[in-house]
Amino acid sequence: MPIIRPHDAELFTAHGSTFASYVSQTRGARELCAWRLTVPAGQTGVAHRPSNEEVLLVLEGSLSVSLNGLVEEAGVGDVIVIPSNSEVKIDGGETDSTAWVTTTSGLQATTADGAVLSPPWAR
Repeated sequence: MPIIRPHDAELFTAHGSTFASYVSQTRGARELCAWRLTVPAGQTGVAHRPSNEEVLLVLEGSLSVSLNGLVEEAGVGDVIVIPSNSEVKIDGGETDSTAWVTTTSGLQATTADGAVLSPPWAR
């Protein structure tokens, strides 16, 4: 059974947040990608439209989630389901926050200015 330890996660930073990649095609997975997202307290996220569904489980702290203009707070244990092609923005709460994120391989994100990003942690 393959076990990926925290010190084996591949680290990326983007838009002020940290992405610790555990599962991806580059790490042997065929269909899924998963990472631990760390969002600093008060961090303002970047609005984007993901090409694939994403599921976030809040592990620590809280996140302010804007989904198609509706804003809600998500705390420890809450799960956020982000449908593909919906507009999402995730902001940090009062303290540093973490979430476990799962999606399918090949996720891309389109920002408001039309830029298409292919995050390396989702390949």
